[in-house]
Amino acid sequence: MLRFIGIAVVVIAALVLGLVAYASTQPDEFRIERDIAVDAPPEVISPLITDLREWRRWSPFEQLDPDMARDYGGADKGVGATYAWEGDRNAGSGRMEIMDEDAPNRITIALHFISPMEARNTAIFLLTPEGDATRVSWAMEGEANTLSKLLQLFVDIDEMVGSDFQAGLEKLKSEVEARQEIAE
Repeated sequence: MLRFIGIAVVVIAALVLGLVAYASTQPDEFRIERDIAVDAPPEVISPLITDLREWRRWSPFEQLDPDMARDYGGADKGVGATYAWEGDRNAGSGRMEIMDEDAPNRITIALHFISPMEARNTAIFLLTPEGDATRVSWAMEGEANTLSKLLQLFVDIDEMVGSDFQAGLEKLKSEVEARQEIAE
């Protein structure tokens, strides 16, 4: 019996080491990106991104916990604006800050996720004019540590987060285009 347990422990340890070794061969960085065409100029879209209070209108992450605590700080909008959240296990907790803005075409945001898993990433919004419309791109990039590399062996992070980005972009599009109709 003791011999069986010893063999089982060695096999399990070999499997775990094998998974960690395989995971370590995965890329050290990741990038998730989605985009959508919005029937409005960048100047109309940009304020809904640079004013972090406006995210409640379109960000899918705002819907994860209706009782989430929110704290806005720094500048009212644009560079220096901050937003911290503390939610249930679905929303987790973290902080973001607008670090750079090339109005109205590029917004860079530093993300610090605290829970459920610590991570520091960067979100980038690009607003590129296309005739009378604007191509809005939402990307997140960062370092892939060993734990995230292991997780990616079992979960398609690009699909999971990318679908949230796509849903958010669709809500952003609806919000912007509805405002455009009212303004016209």
